[in-house]
Amino acid sequence: MSDTPAFNPVRIGLVGATGLIGRRLIEISSAGDTVRIVGIARREMDLPRGARVEMFVADPAKWGEVLEAVRPRAIICALGTTWRKAGRDEAAFRAVDHDLVIATARAAHEAGIANMVLVSSAGADPRTKNFYLKVKGETEAEVSKIGFKRLDILRPGLLRGKREGDSRPLEALARLAAPLVDPLLPDKWAMYRSLDADLVAEAALGLSLRKAAGRFTHDNEAMKRAARDWRAKAEEPGE
Repeated sequence: MSDTPAFNPVRIGLVGATGLIGRRLIEISSAGDTVRIVGIARREMDLPRGARVEMFVADPAKWGEVLEAVRPRAIICALGTTWRKAGRDEAAFRAVDHDLVIATARAAHEAGIANMVLVSSAGADPRTKNFYLKVKGETEAEVSKIGFKRLDILRPGLLRGKREGDSRPLEALARLAAPLVDPLLPDKWAMYRSLDADLVAEAALGLSLRKAAGRFTHDNEAMKRAARDWRAKAEEPGE
């Protein structure tokens, strides 16, 4: 018999597994035994090599049933589409980035999940004239009313990282220019500086394990600190 104590990873729900942040969440969590991702998606996806994850494919109307059955400790929502994928249609964009996010949050809350981590965007504001940021801000406001014991809202700037099967030429050019542009941005625009997708994923994982109640928003610098805390926890003996 081994003297090494058994360790059961904490189960964390994930919606939005096919995107940049979602895939990195799966890859990073699979590298250790601190947490195990329970992913829920609308369609099957090619998993990253070496992924250790439970994946459920279901119609969004059934996601609440899945969450109630698996009962993860927290849920991370990395859902989101793009203006191009939505056919440049405001209703189609809102259906994912607003309606589906809110429906998922409500289903998670009704399933008894106390903690939620929502990946939003720098500059999210329901009062802005920018459609993308307005939708993000409205979504944050609605999710905040649902009643989670703890809600963490991540507001990253431009995300750096390789996207699988998702060509975004303008965003790719912005990422290439980011190392030159970031230092030139004044402090009031610091929130829009680029951030590695790994840091966002690590921050989301670490924050999903925190117990203090409340609503917290995290800019780039706060996410960097949360990511450092996650790495320290993941390296603890027995984790």
